[in-house]
Amino acid sequence: MQPLRQLLGALKQLATPQACLFTPADLRAVLPQLSDVAFNTLLSRAVSSGHLQRVCRGLYRYDTYPSNLPFSLSQAATKLRPMDLNYLSLETVLSDAGVISQIPINRIMVMSSGRSNVIDCNSWGSIEFVHTRQTPDSLVEHLHYDPQNKMWRASVKQALRDMKATHRSTDLIDWSVTNELMQQNV
Repeated sequence: MQPLRQLLGALKQLATPQACLFTPADLRAVLPQLSDVAFNTLLSRAVSSGHLQRVCRGLYRYDTYPSNLPFSLSQAATKLRPMDLNYLSLETVLSDAGVISQIPINRIMVMSSGRSNVIDCNSWGSIEFVHTRQTPDSLVEHLHYDPQNKMWRASVKQALRDMKATHRSTDLIDWSVTNELMQQNV
């Protein structure tokens, strides 16, 4: 069987609307017999033929579902850095809580135990990874799992701490809303 057909057959079995993002390592497991050069050529062919969409370097979207079906940038973040501590914070959390008036469009801010970096995900937006040295033990009371984004999310209090720790501008923060939320212990 041709490698492209093998790859597409495996993707049809593995992909779901909720899990349509794949790293090259995920795809490599399907065709371990190919050389690195042949595998990279296969990925290029799958992208140029429209079967895969390149989200960013190291991440592909299987295009069997309608392209308007959204995947979240948080799914991409967890797929790109599966071994790191990652959680939504900074302006993303503060905007969602109504603490800052500006809404980051097509951009999420993620605190990460990995290095700081901004990943451009083409038309889907971008992910800003901001390095933190905090340990999971020190964060356990300040994070909760967000089932919608399938990722950990900081409390407003923790997001404010992260803003200060990373020396980000606090000019847009509505302190009256912040104080109200702090009294509610959000």
